[in-house]
Amino acid sequence: MTANMATSTATTTSVSINNSTFRLTGPYGDWRDDLQSQGFAVVKNAIAPEKAKYYQQKALDWLTSFNTPLDLKDPSTWTVENLPFQGKSNTFNKYSVAHEKFMWEARMEPKVLDAFSKIWGTDKLLVSFDALNVTLPNMVDKPTRKPWPHVDQSPLRRGLHCIQGIINLSHAGPEDGSLIVLPRSNTITEHFFDTQTDSLTWDKNDIRWISEDEMKWFQARDMKPTKVMAEPGDLILWDSRTIHWGGEPSAQSNTIRTVIYASYSPAHWATAEALERKKEAFEAFQATTHWAHDNIVPREKEAYLPDGSLDSRNRSRPLEEPEHTEHLLRLAGVKPY
Repeated sequence: MTANMATSTATTTSVSINNSTFRLTGPYGDWRDDLQSQGFAVVKNAIAPEKAKYYQQKALDWLTSFNTPLDLKDPSTWTVENLPFQGKSNTFNKYSVAHEKFMWEARMEPKVLDAFSKIWGTDKLLVSFDALNVTLPNMVDKPTRKPWPHVDQSPLRRGLHCIQGIINLSHAGPEDGSLIVLPRSNTITEHFFDTQTDSLTWDKNDIRWISEDEMKWFQARDMKPTKVMAEPGDLILWDSRTIHWGGEPSAQSNTIRTVIYASYSPAHWATAEALERKKEAFEAFQATTHWAHDNIVPREKEAYLPDGSLDSRNRSRPLEEPEHTEHLLRLAGVKPY
């Protein structure tokens, strides 16, 4: 897929990929209309409540499997020291967690796959090797994170390239941690880059931070941060051009936020080089980015502590490895469709 700097309009949703054009062309009469116009959508009941509860328990079992004093029934043990090392992130992507059996099971849920098939018009999909987020509310020693608004698509790319996803496994109400989005920003970020930024500063990295001053430009157009509400089993989707960040729980929350990030793209969009990088990451149990078919940047495999030493809890393989079925290997990009 080649990036170009063609002049865009504020409402474009198309992109040239491999000499073909894809676009969202609603109205559809379902959640895709929100995805197109607002930049995000919630697909209700993508996973049955009992399955969502199962996946959350597996995630919590993983979190407490590191032989630390962490006890999820005792908030006094909810300390940074007792958690697997995250660095400055609010997600877990080391310790081979991206390839745990429960992570792959969730990625292969039929209604999750069906949602992305409806977006892209194909069931021949690739999936990202994305992270797990377990956020414990009211941790004593965890610093409060300020908002970090960003888009996960380079200004050099134009049109719709990536839809990100959250497989939601916990209640996300007004006081709880959840995704924060700037509705409709997907329709105007390209115009923002073209008129408010210097193109000489653009690069190919598929992340671009939005400063506090730059946020004022969007807010002046009546675009205000919105917390996405969802229930266990819902699938949250958003256009990578939508300004977003992870919202922290308030002091009134007692919900352990538990989500799995997963993004899917048509398999035929991936180049041979991208597929080779996916295969290498898969075989090494590495996490990658939010993208499934491109921007395949393997995360650092080993878990190093702030002092530079290797974490004694480091894992080179998942605690529970998935069965490498034909379906899984095709989603991973290891085997062709």
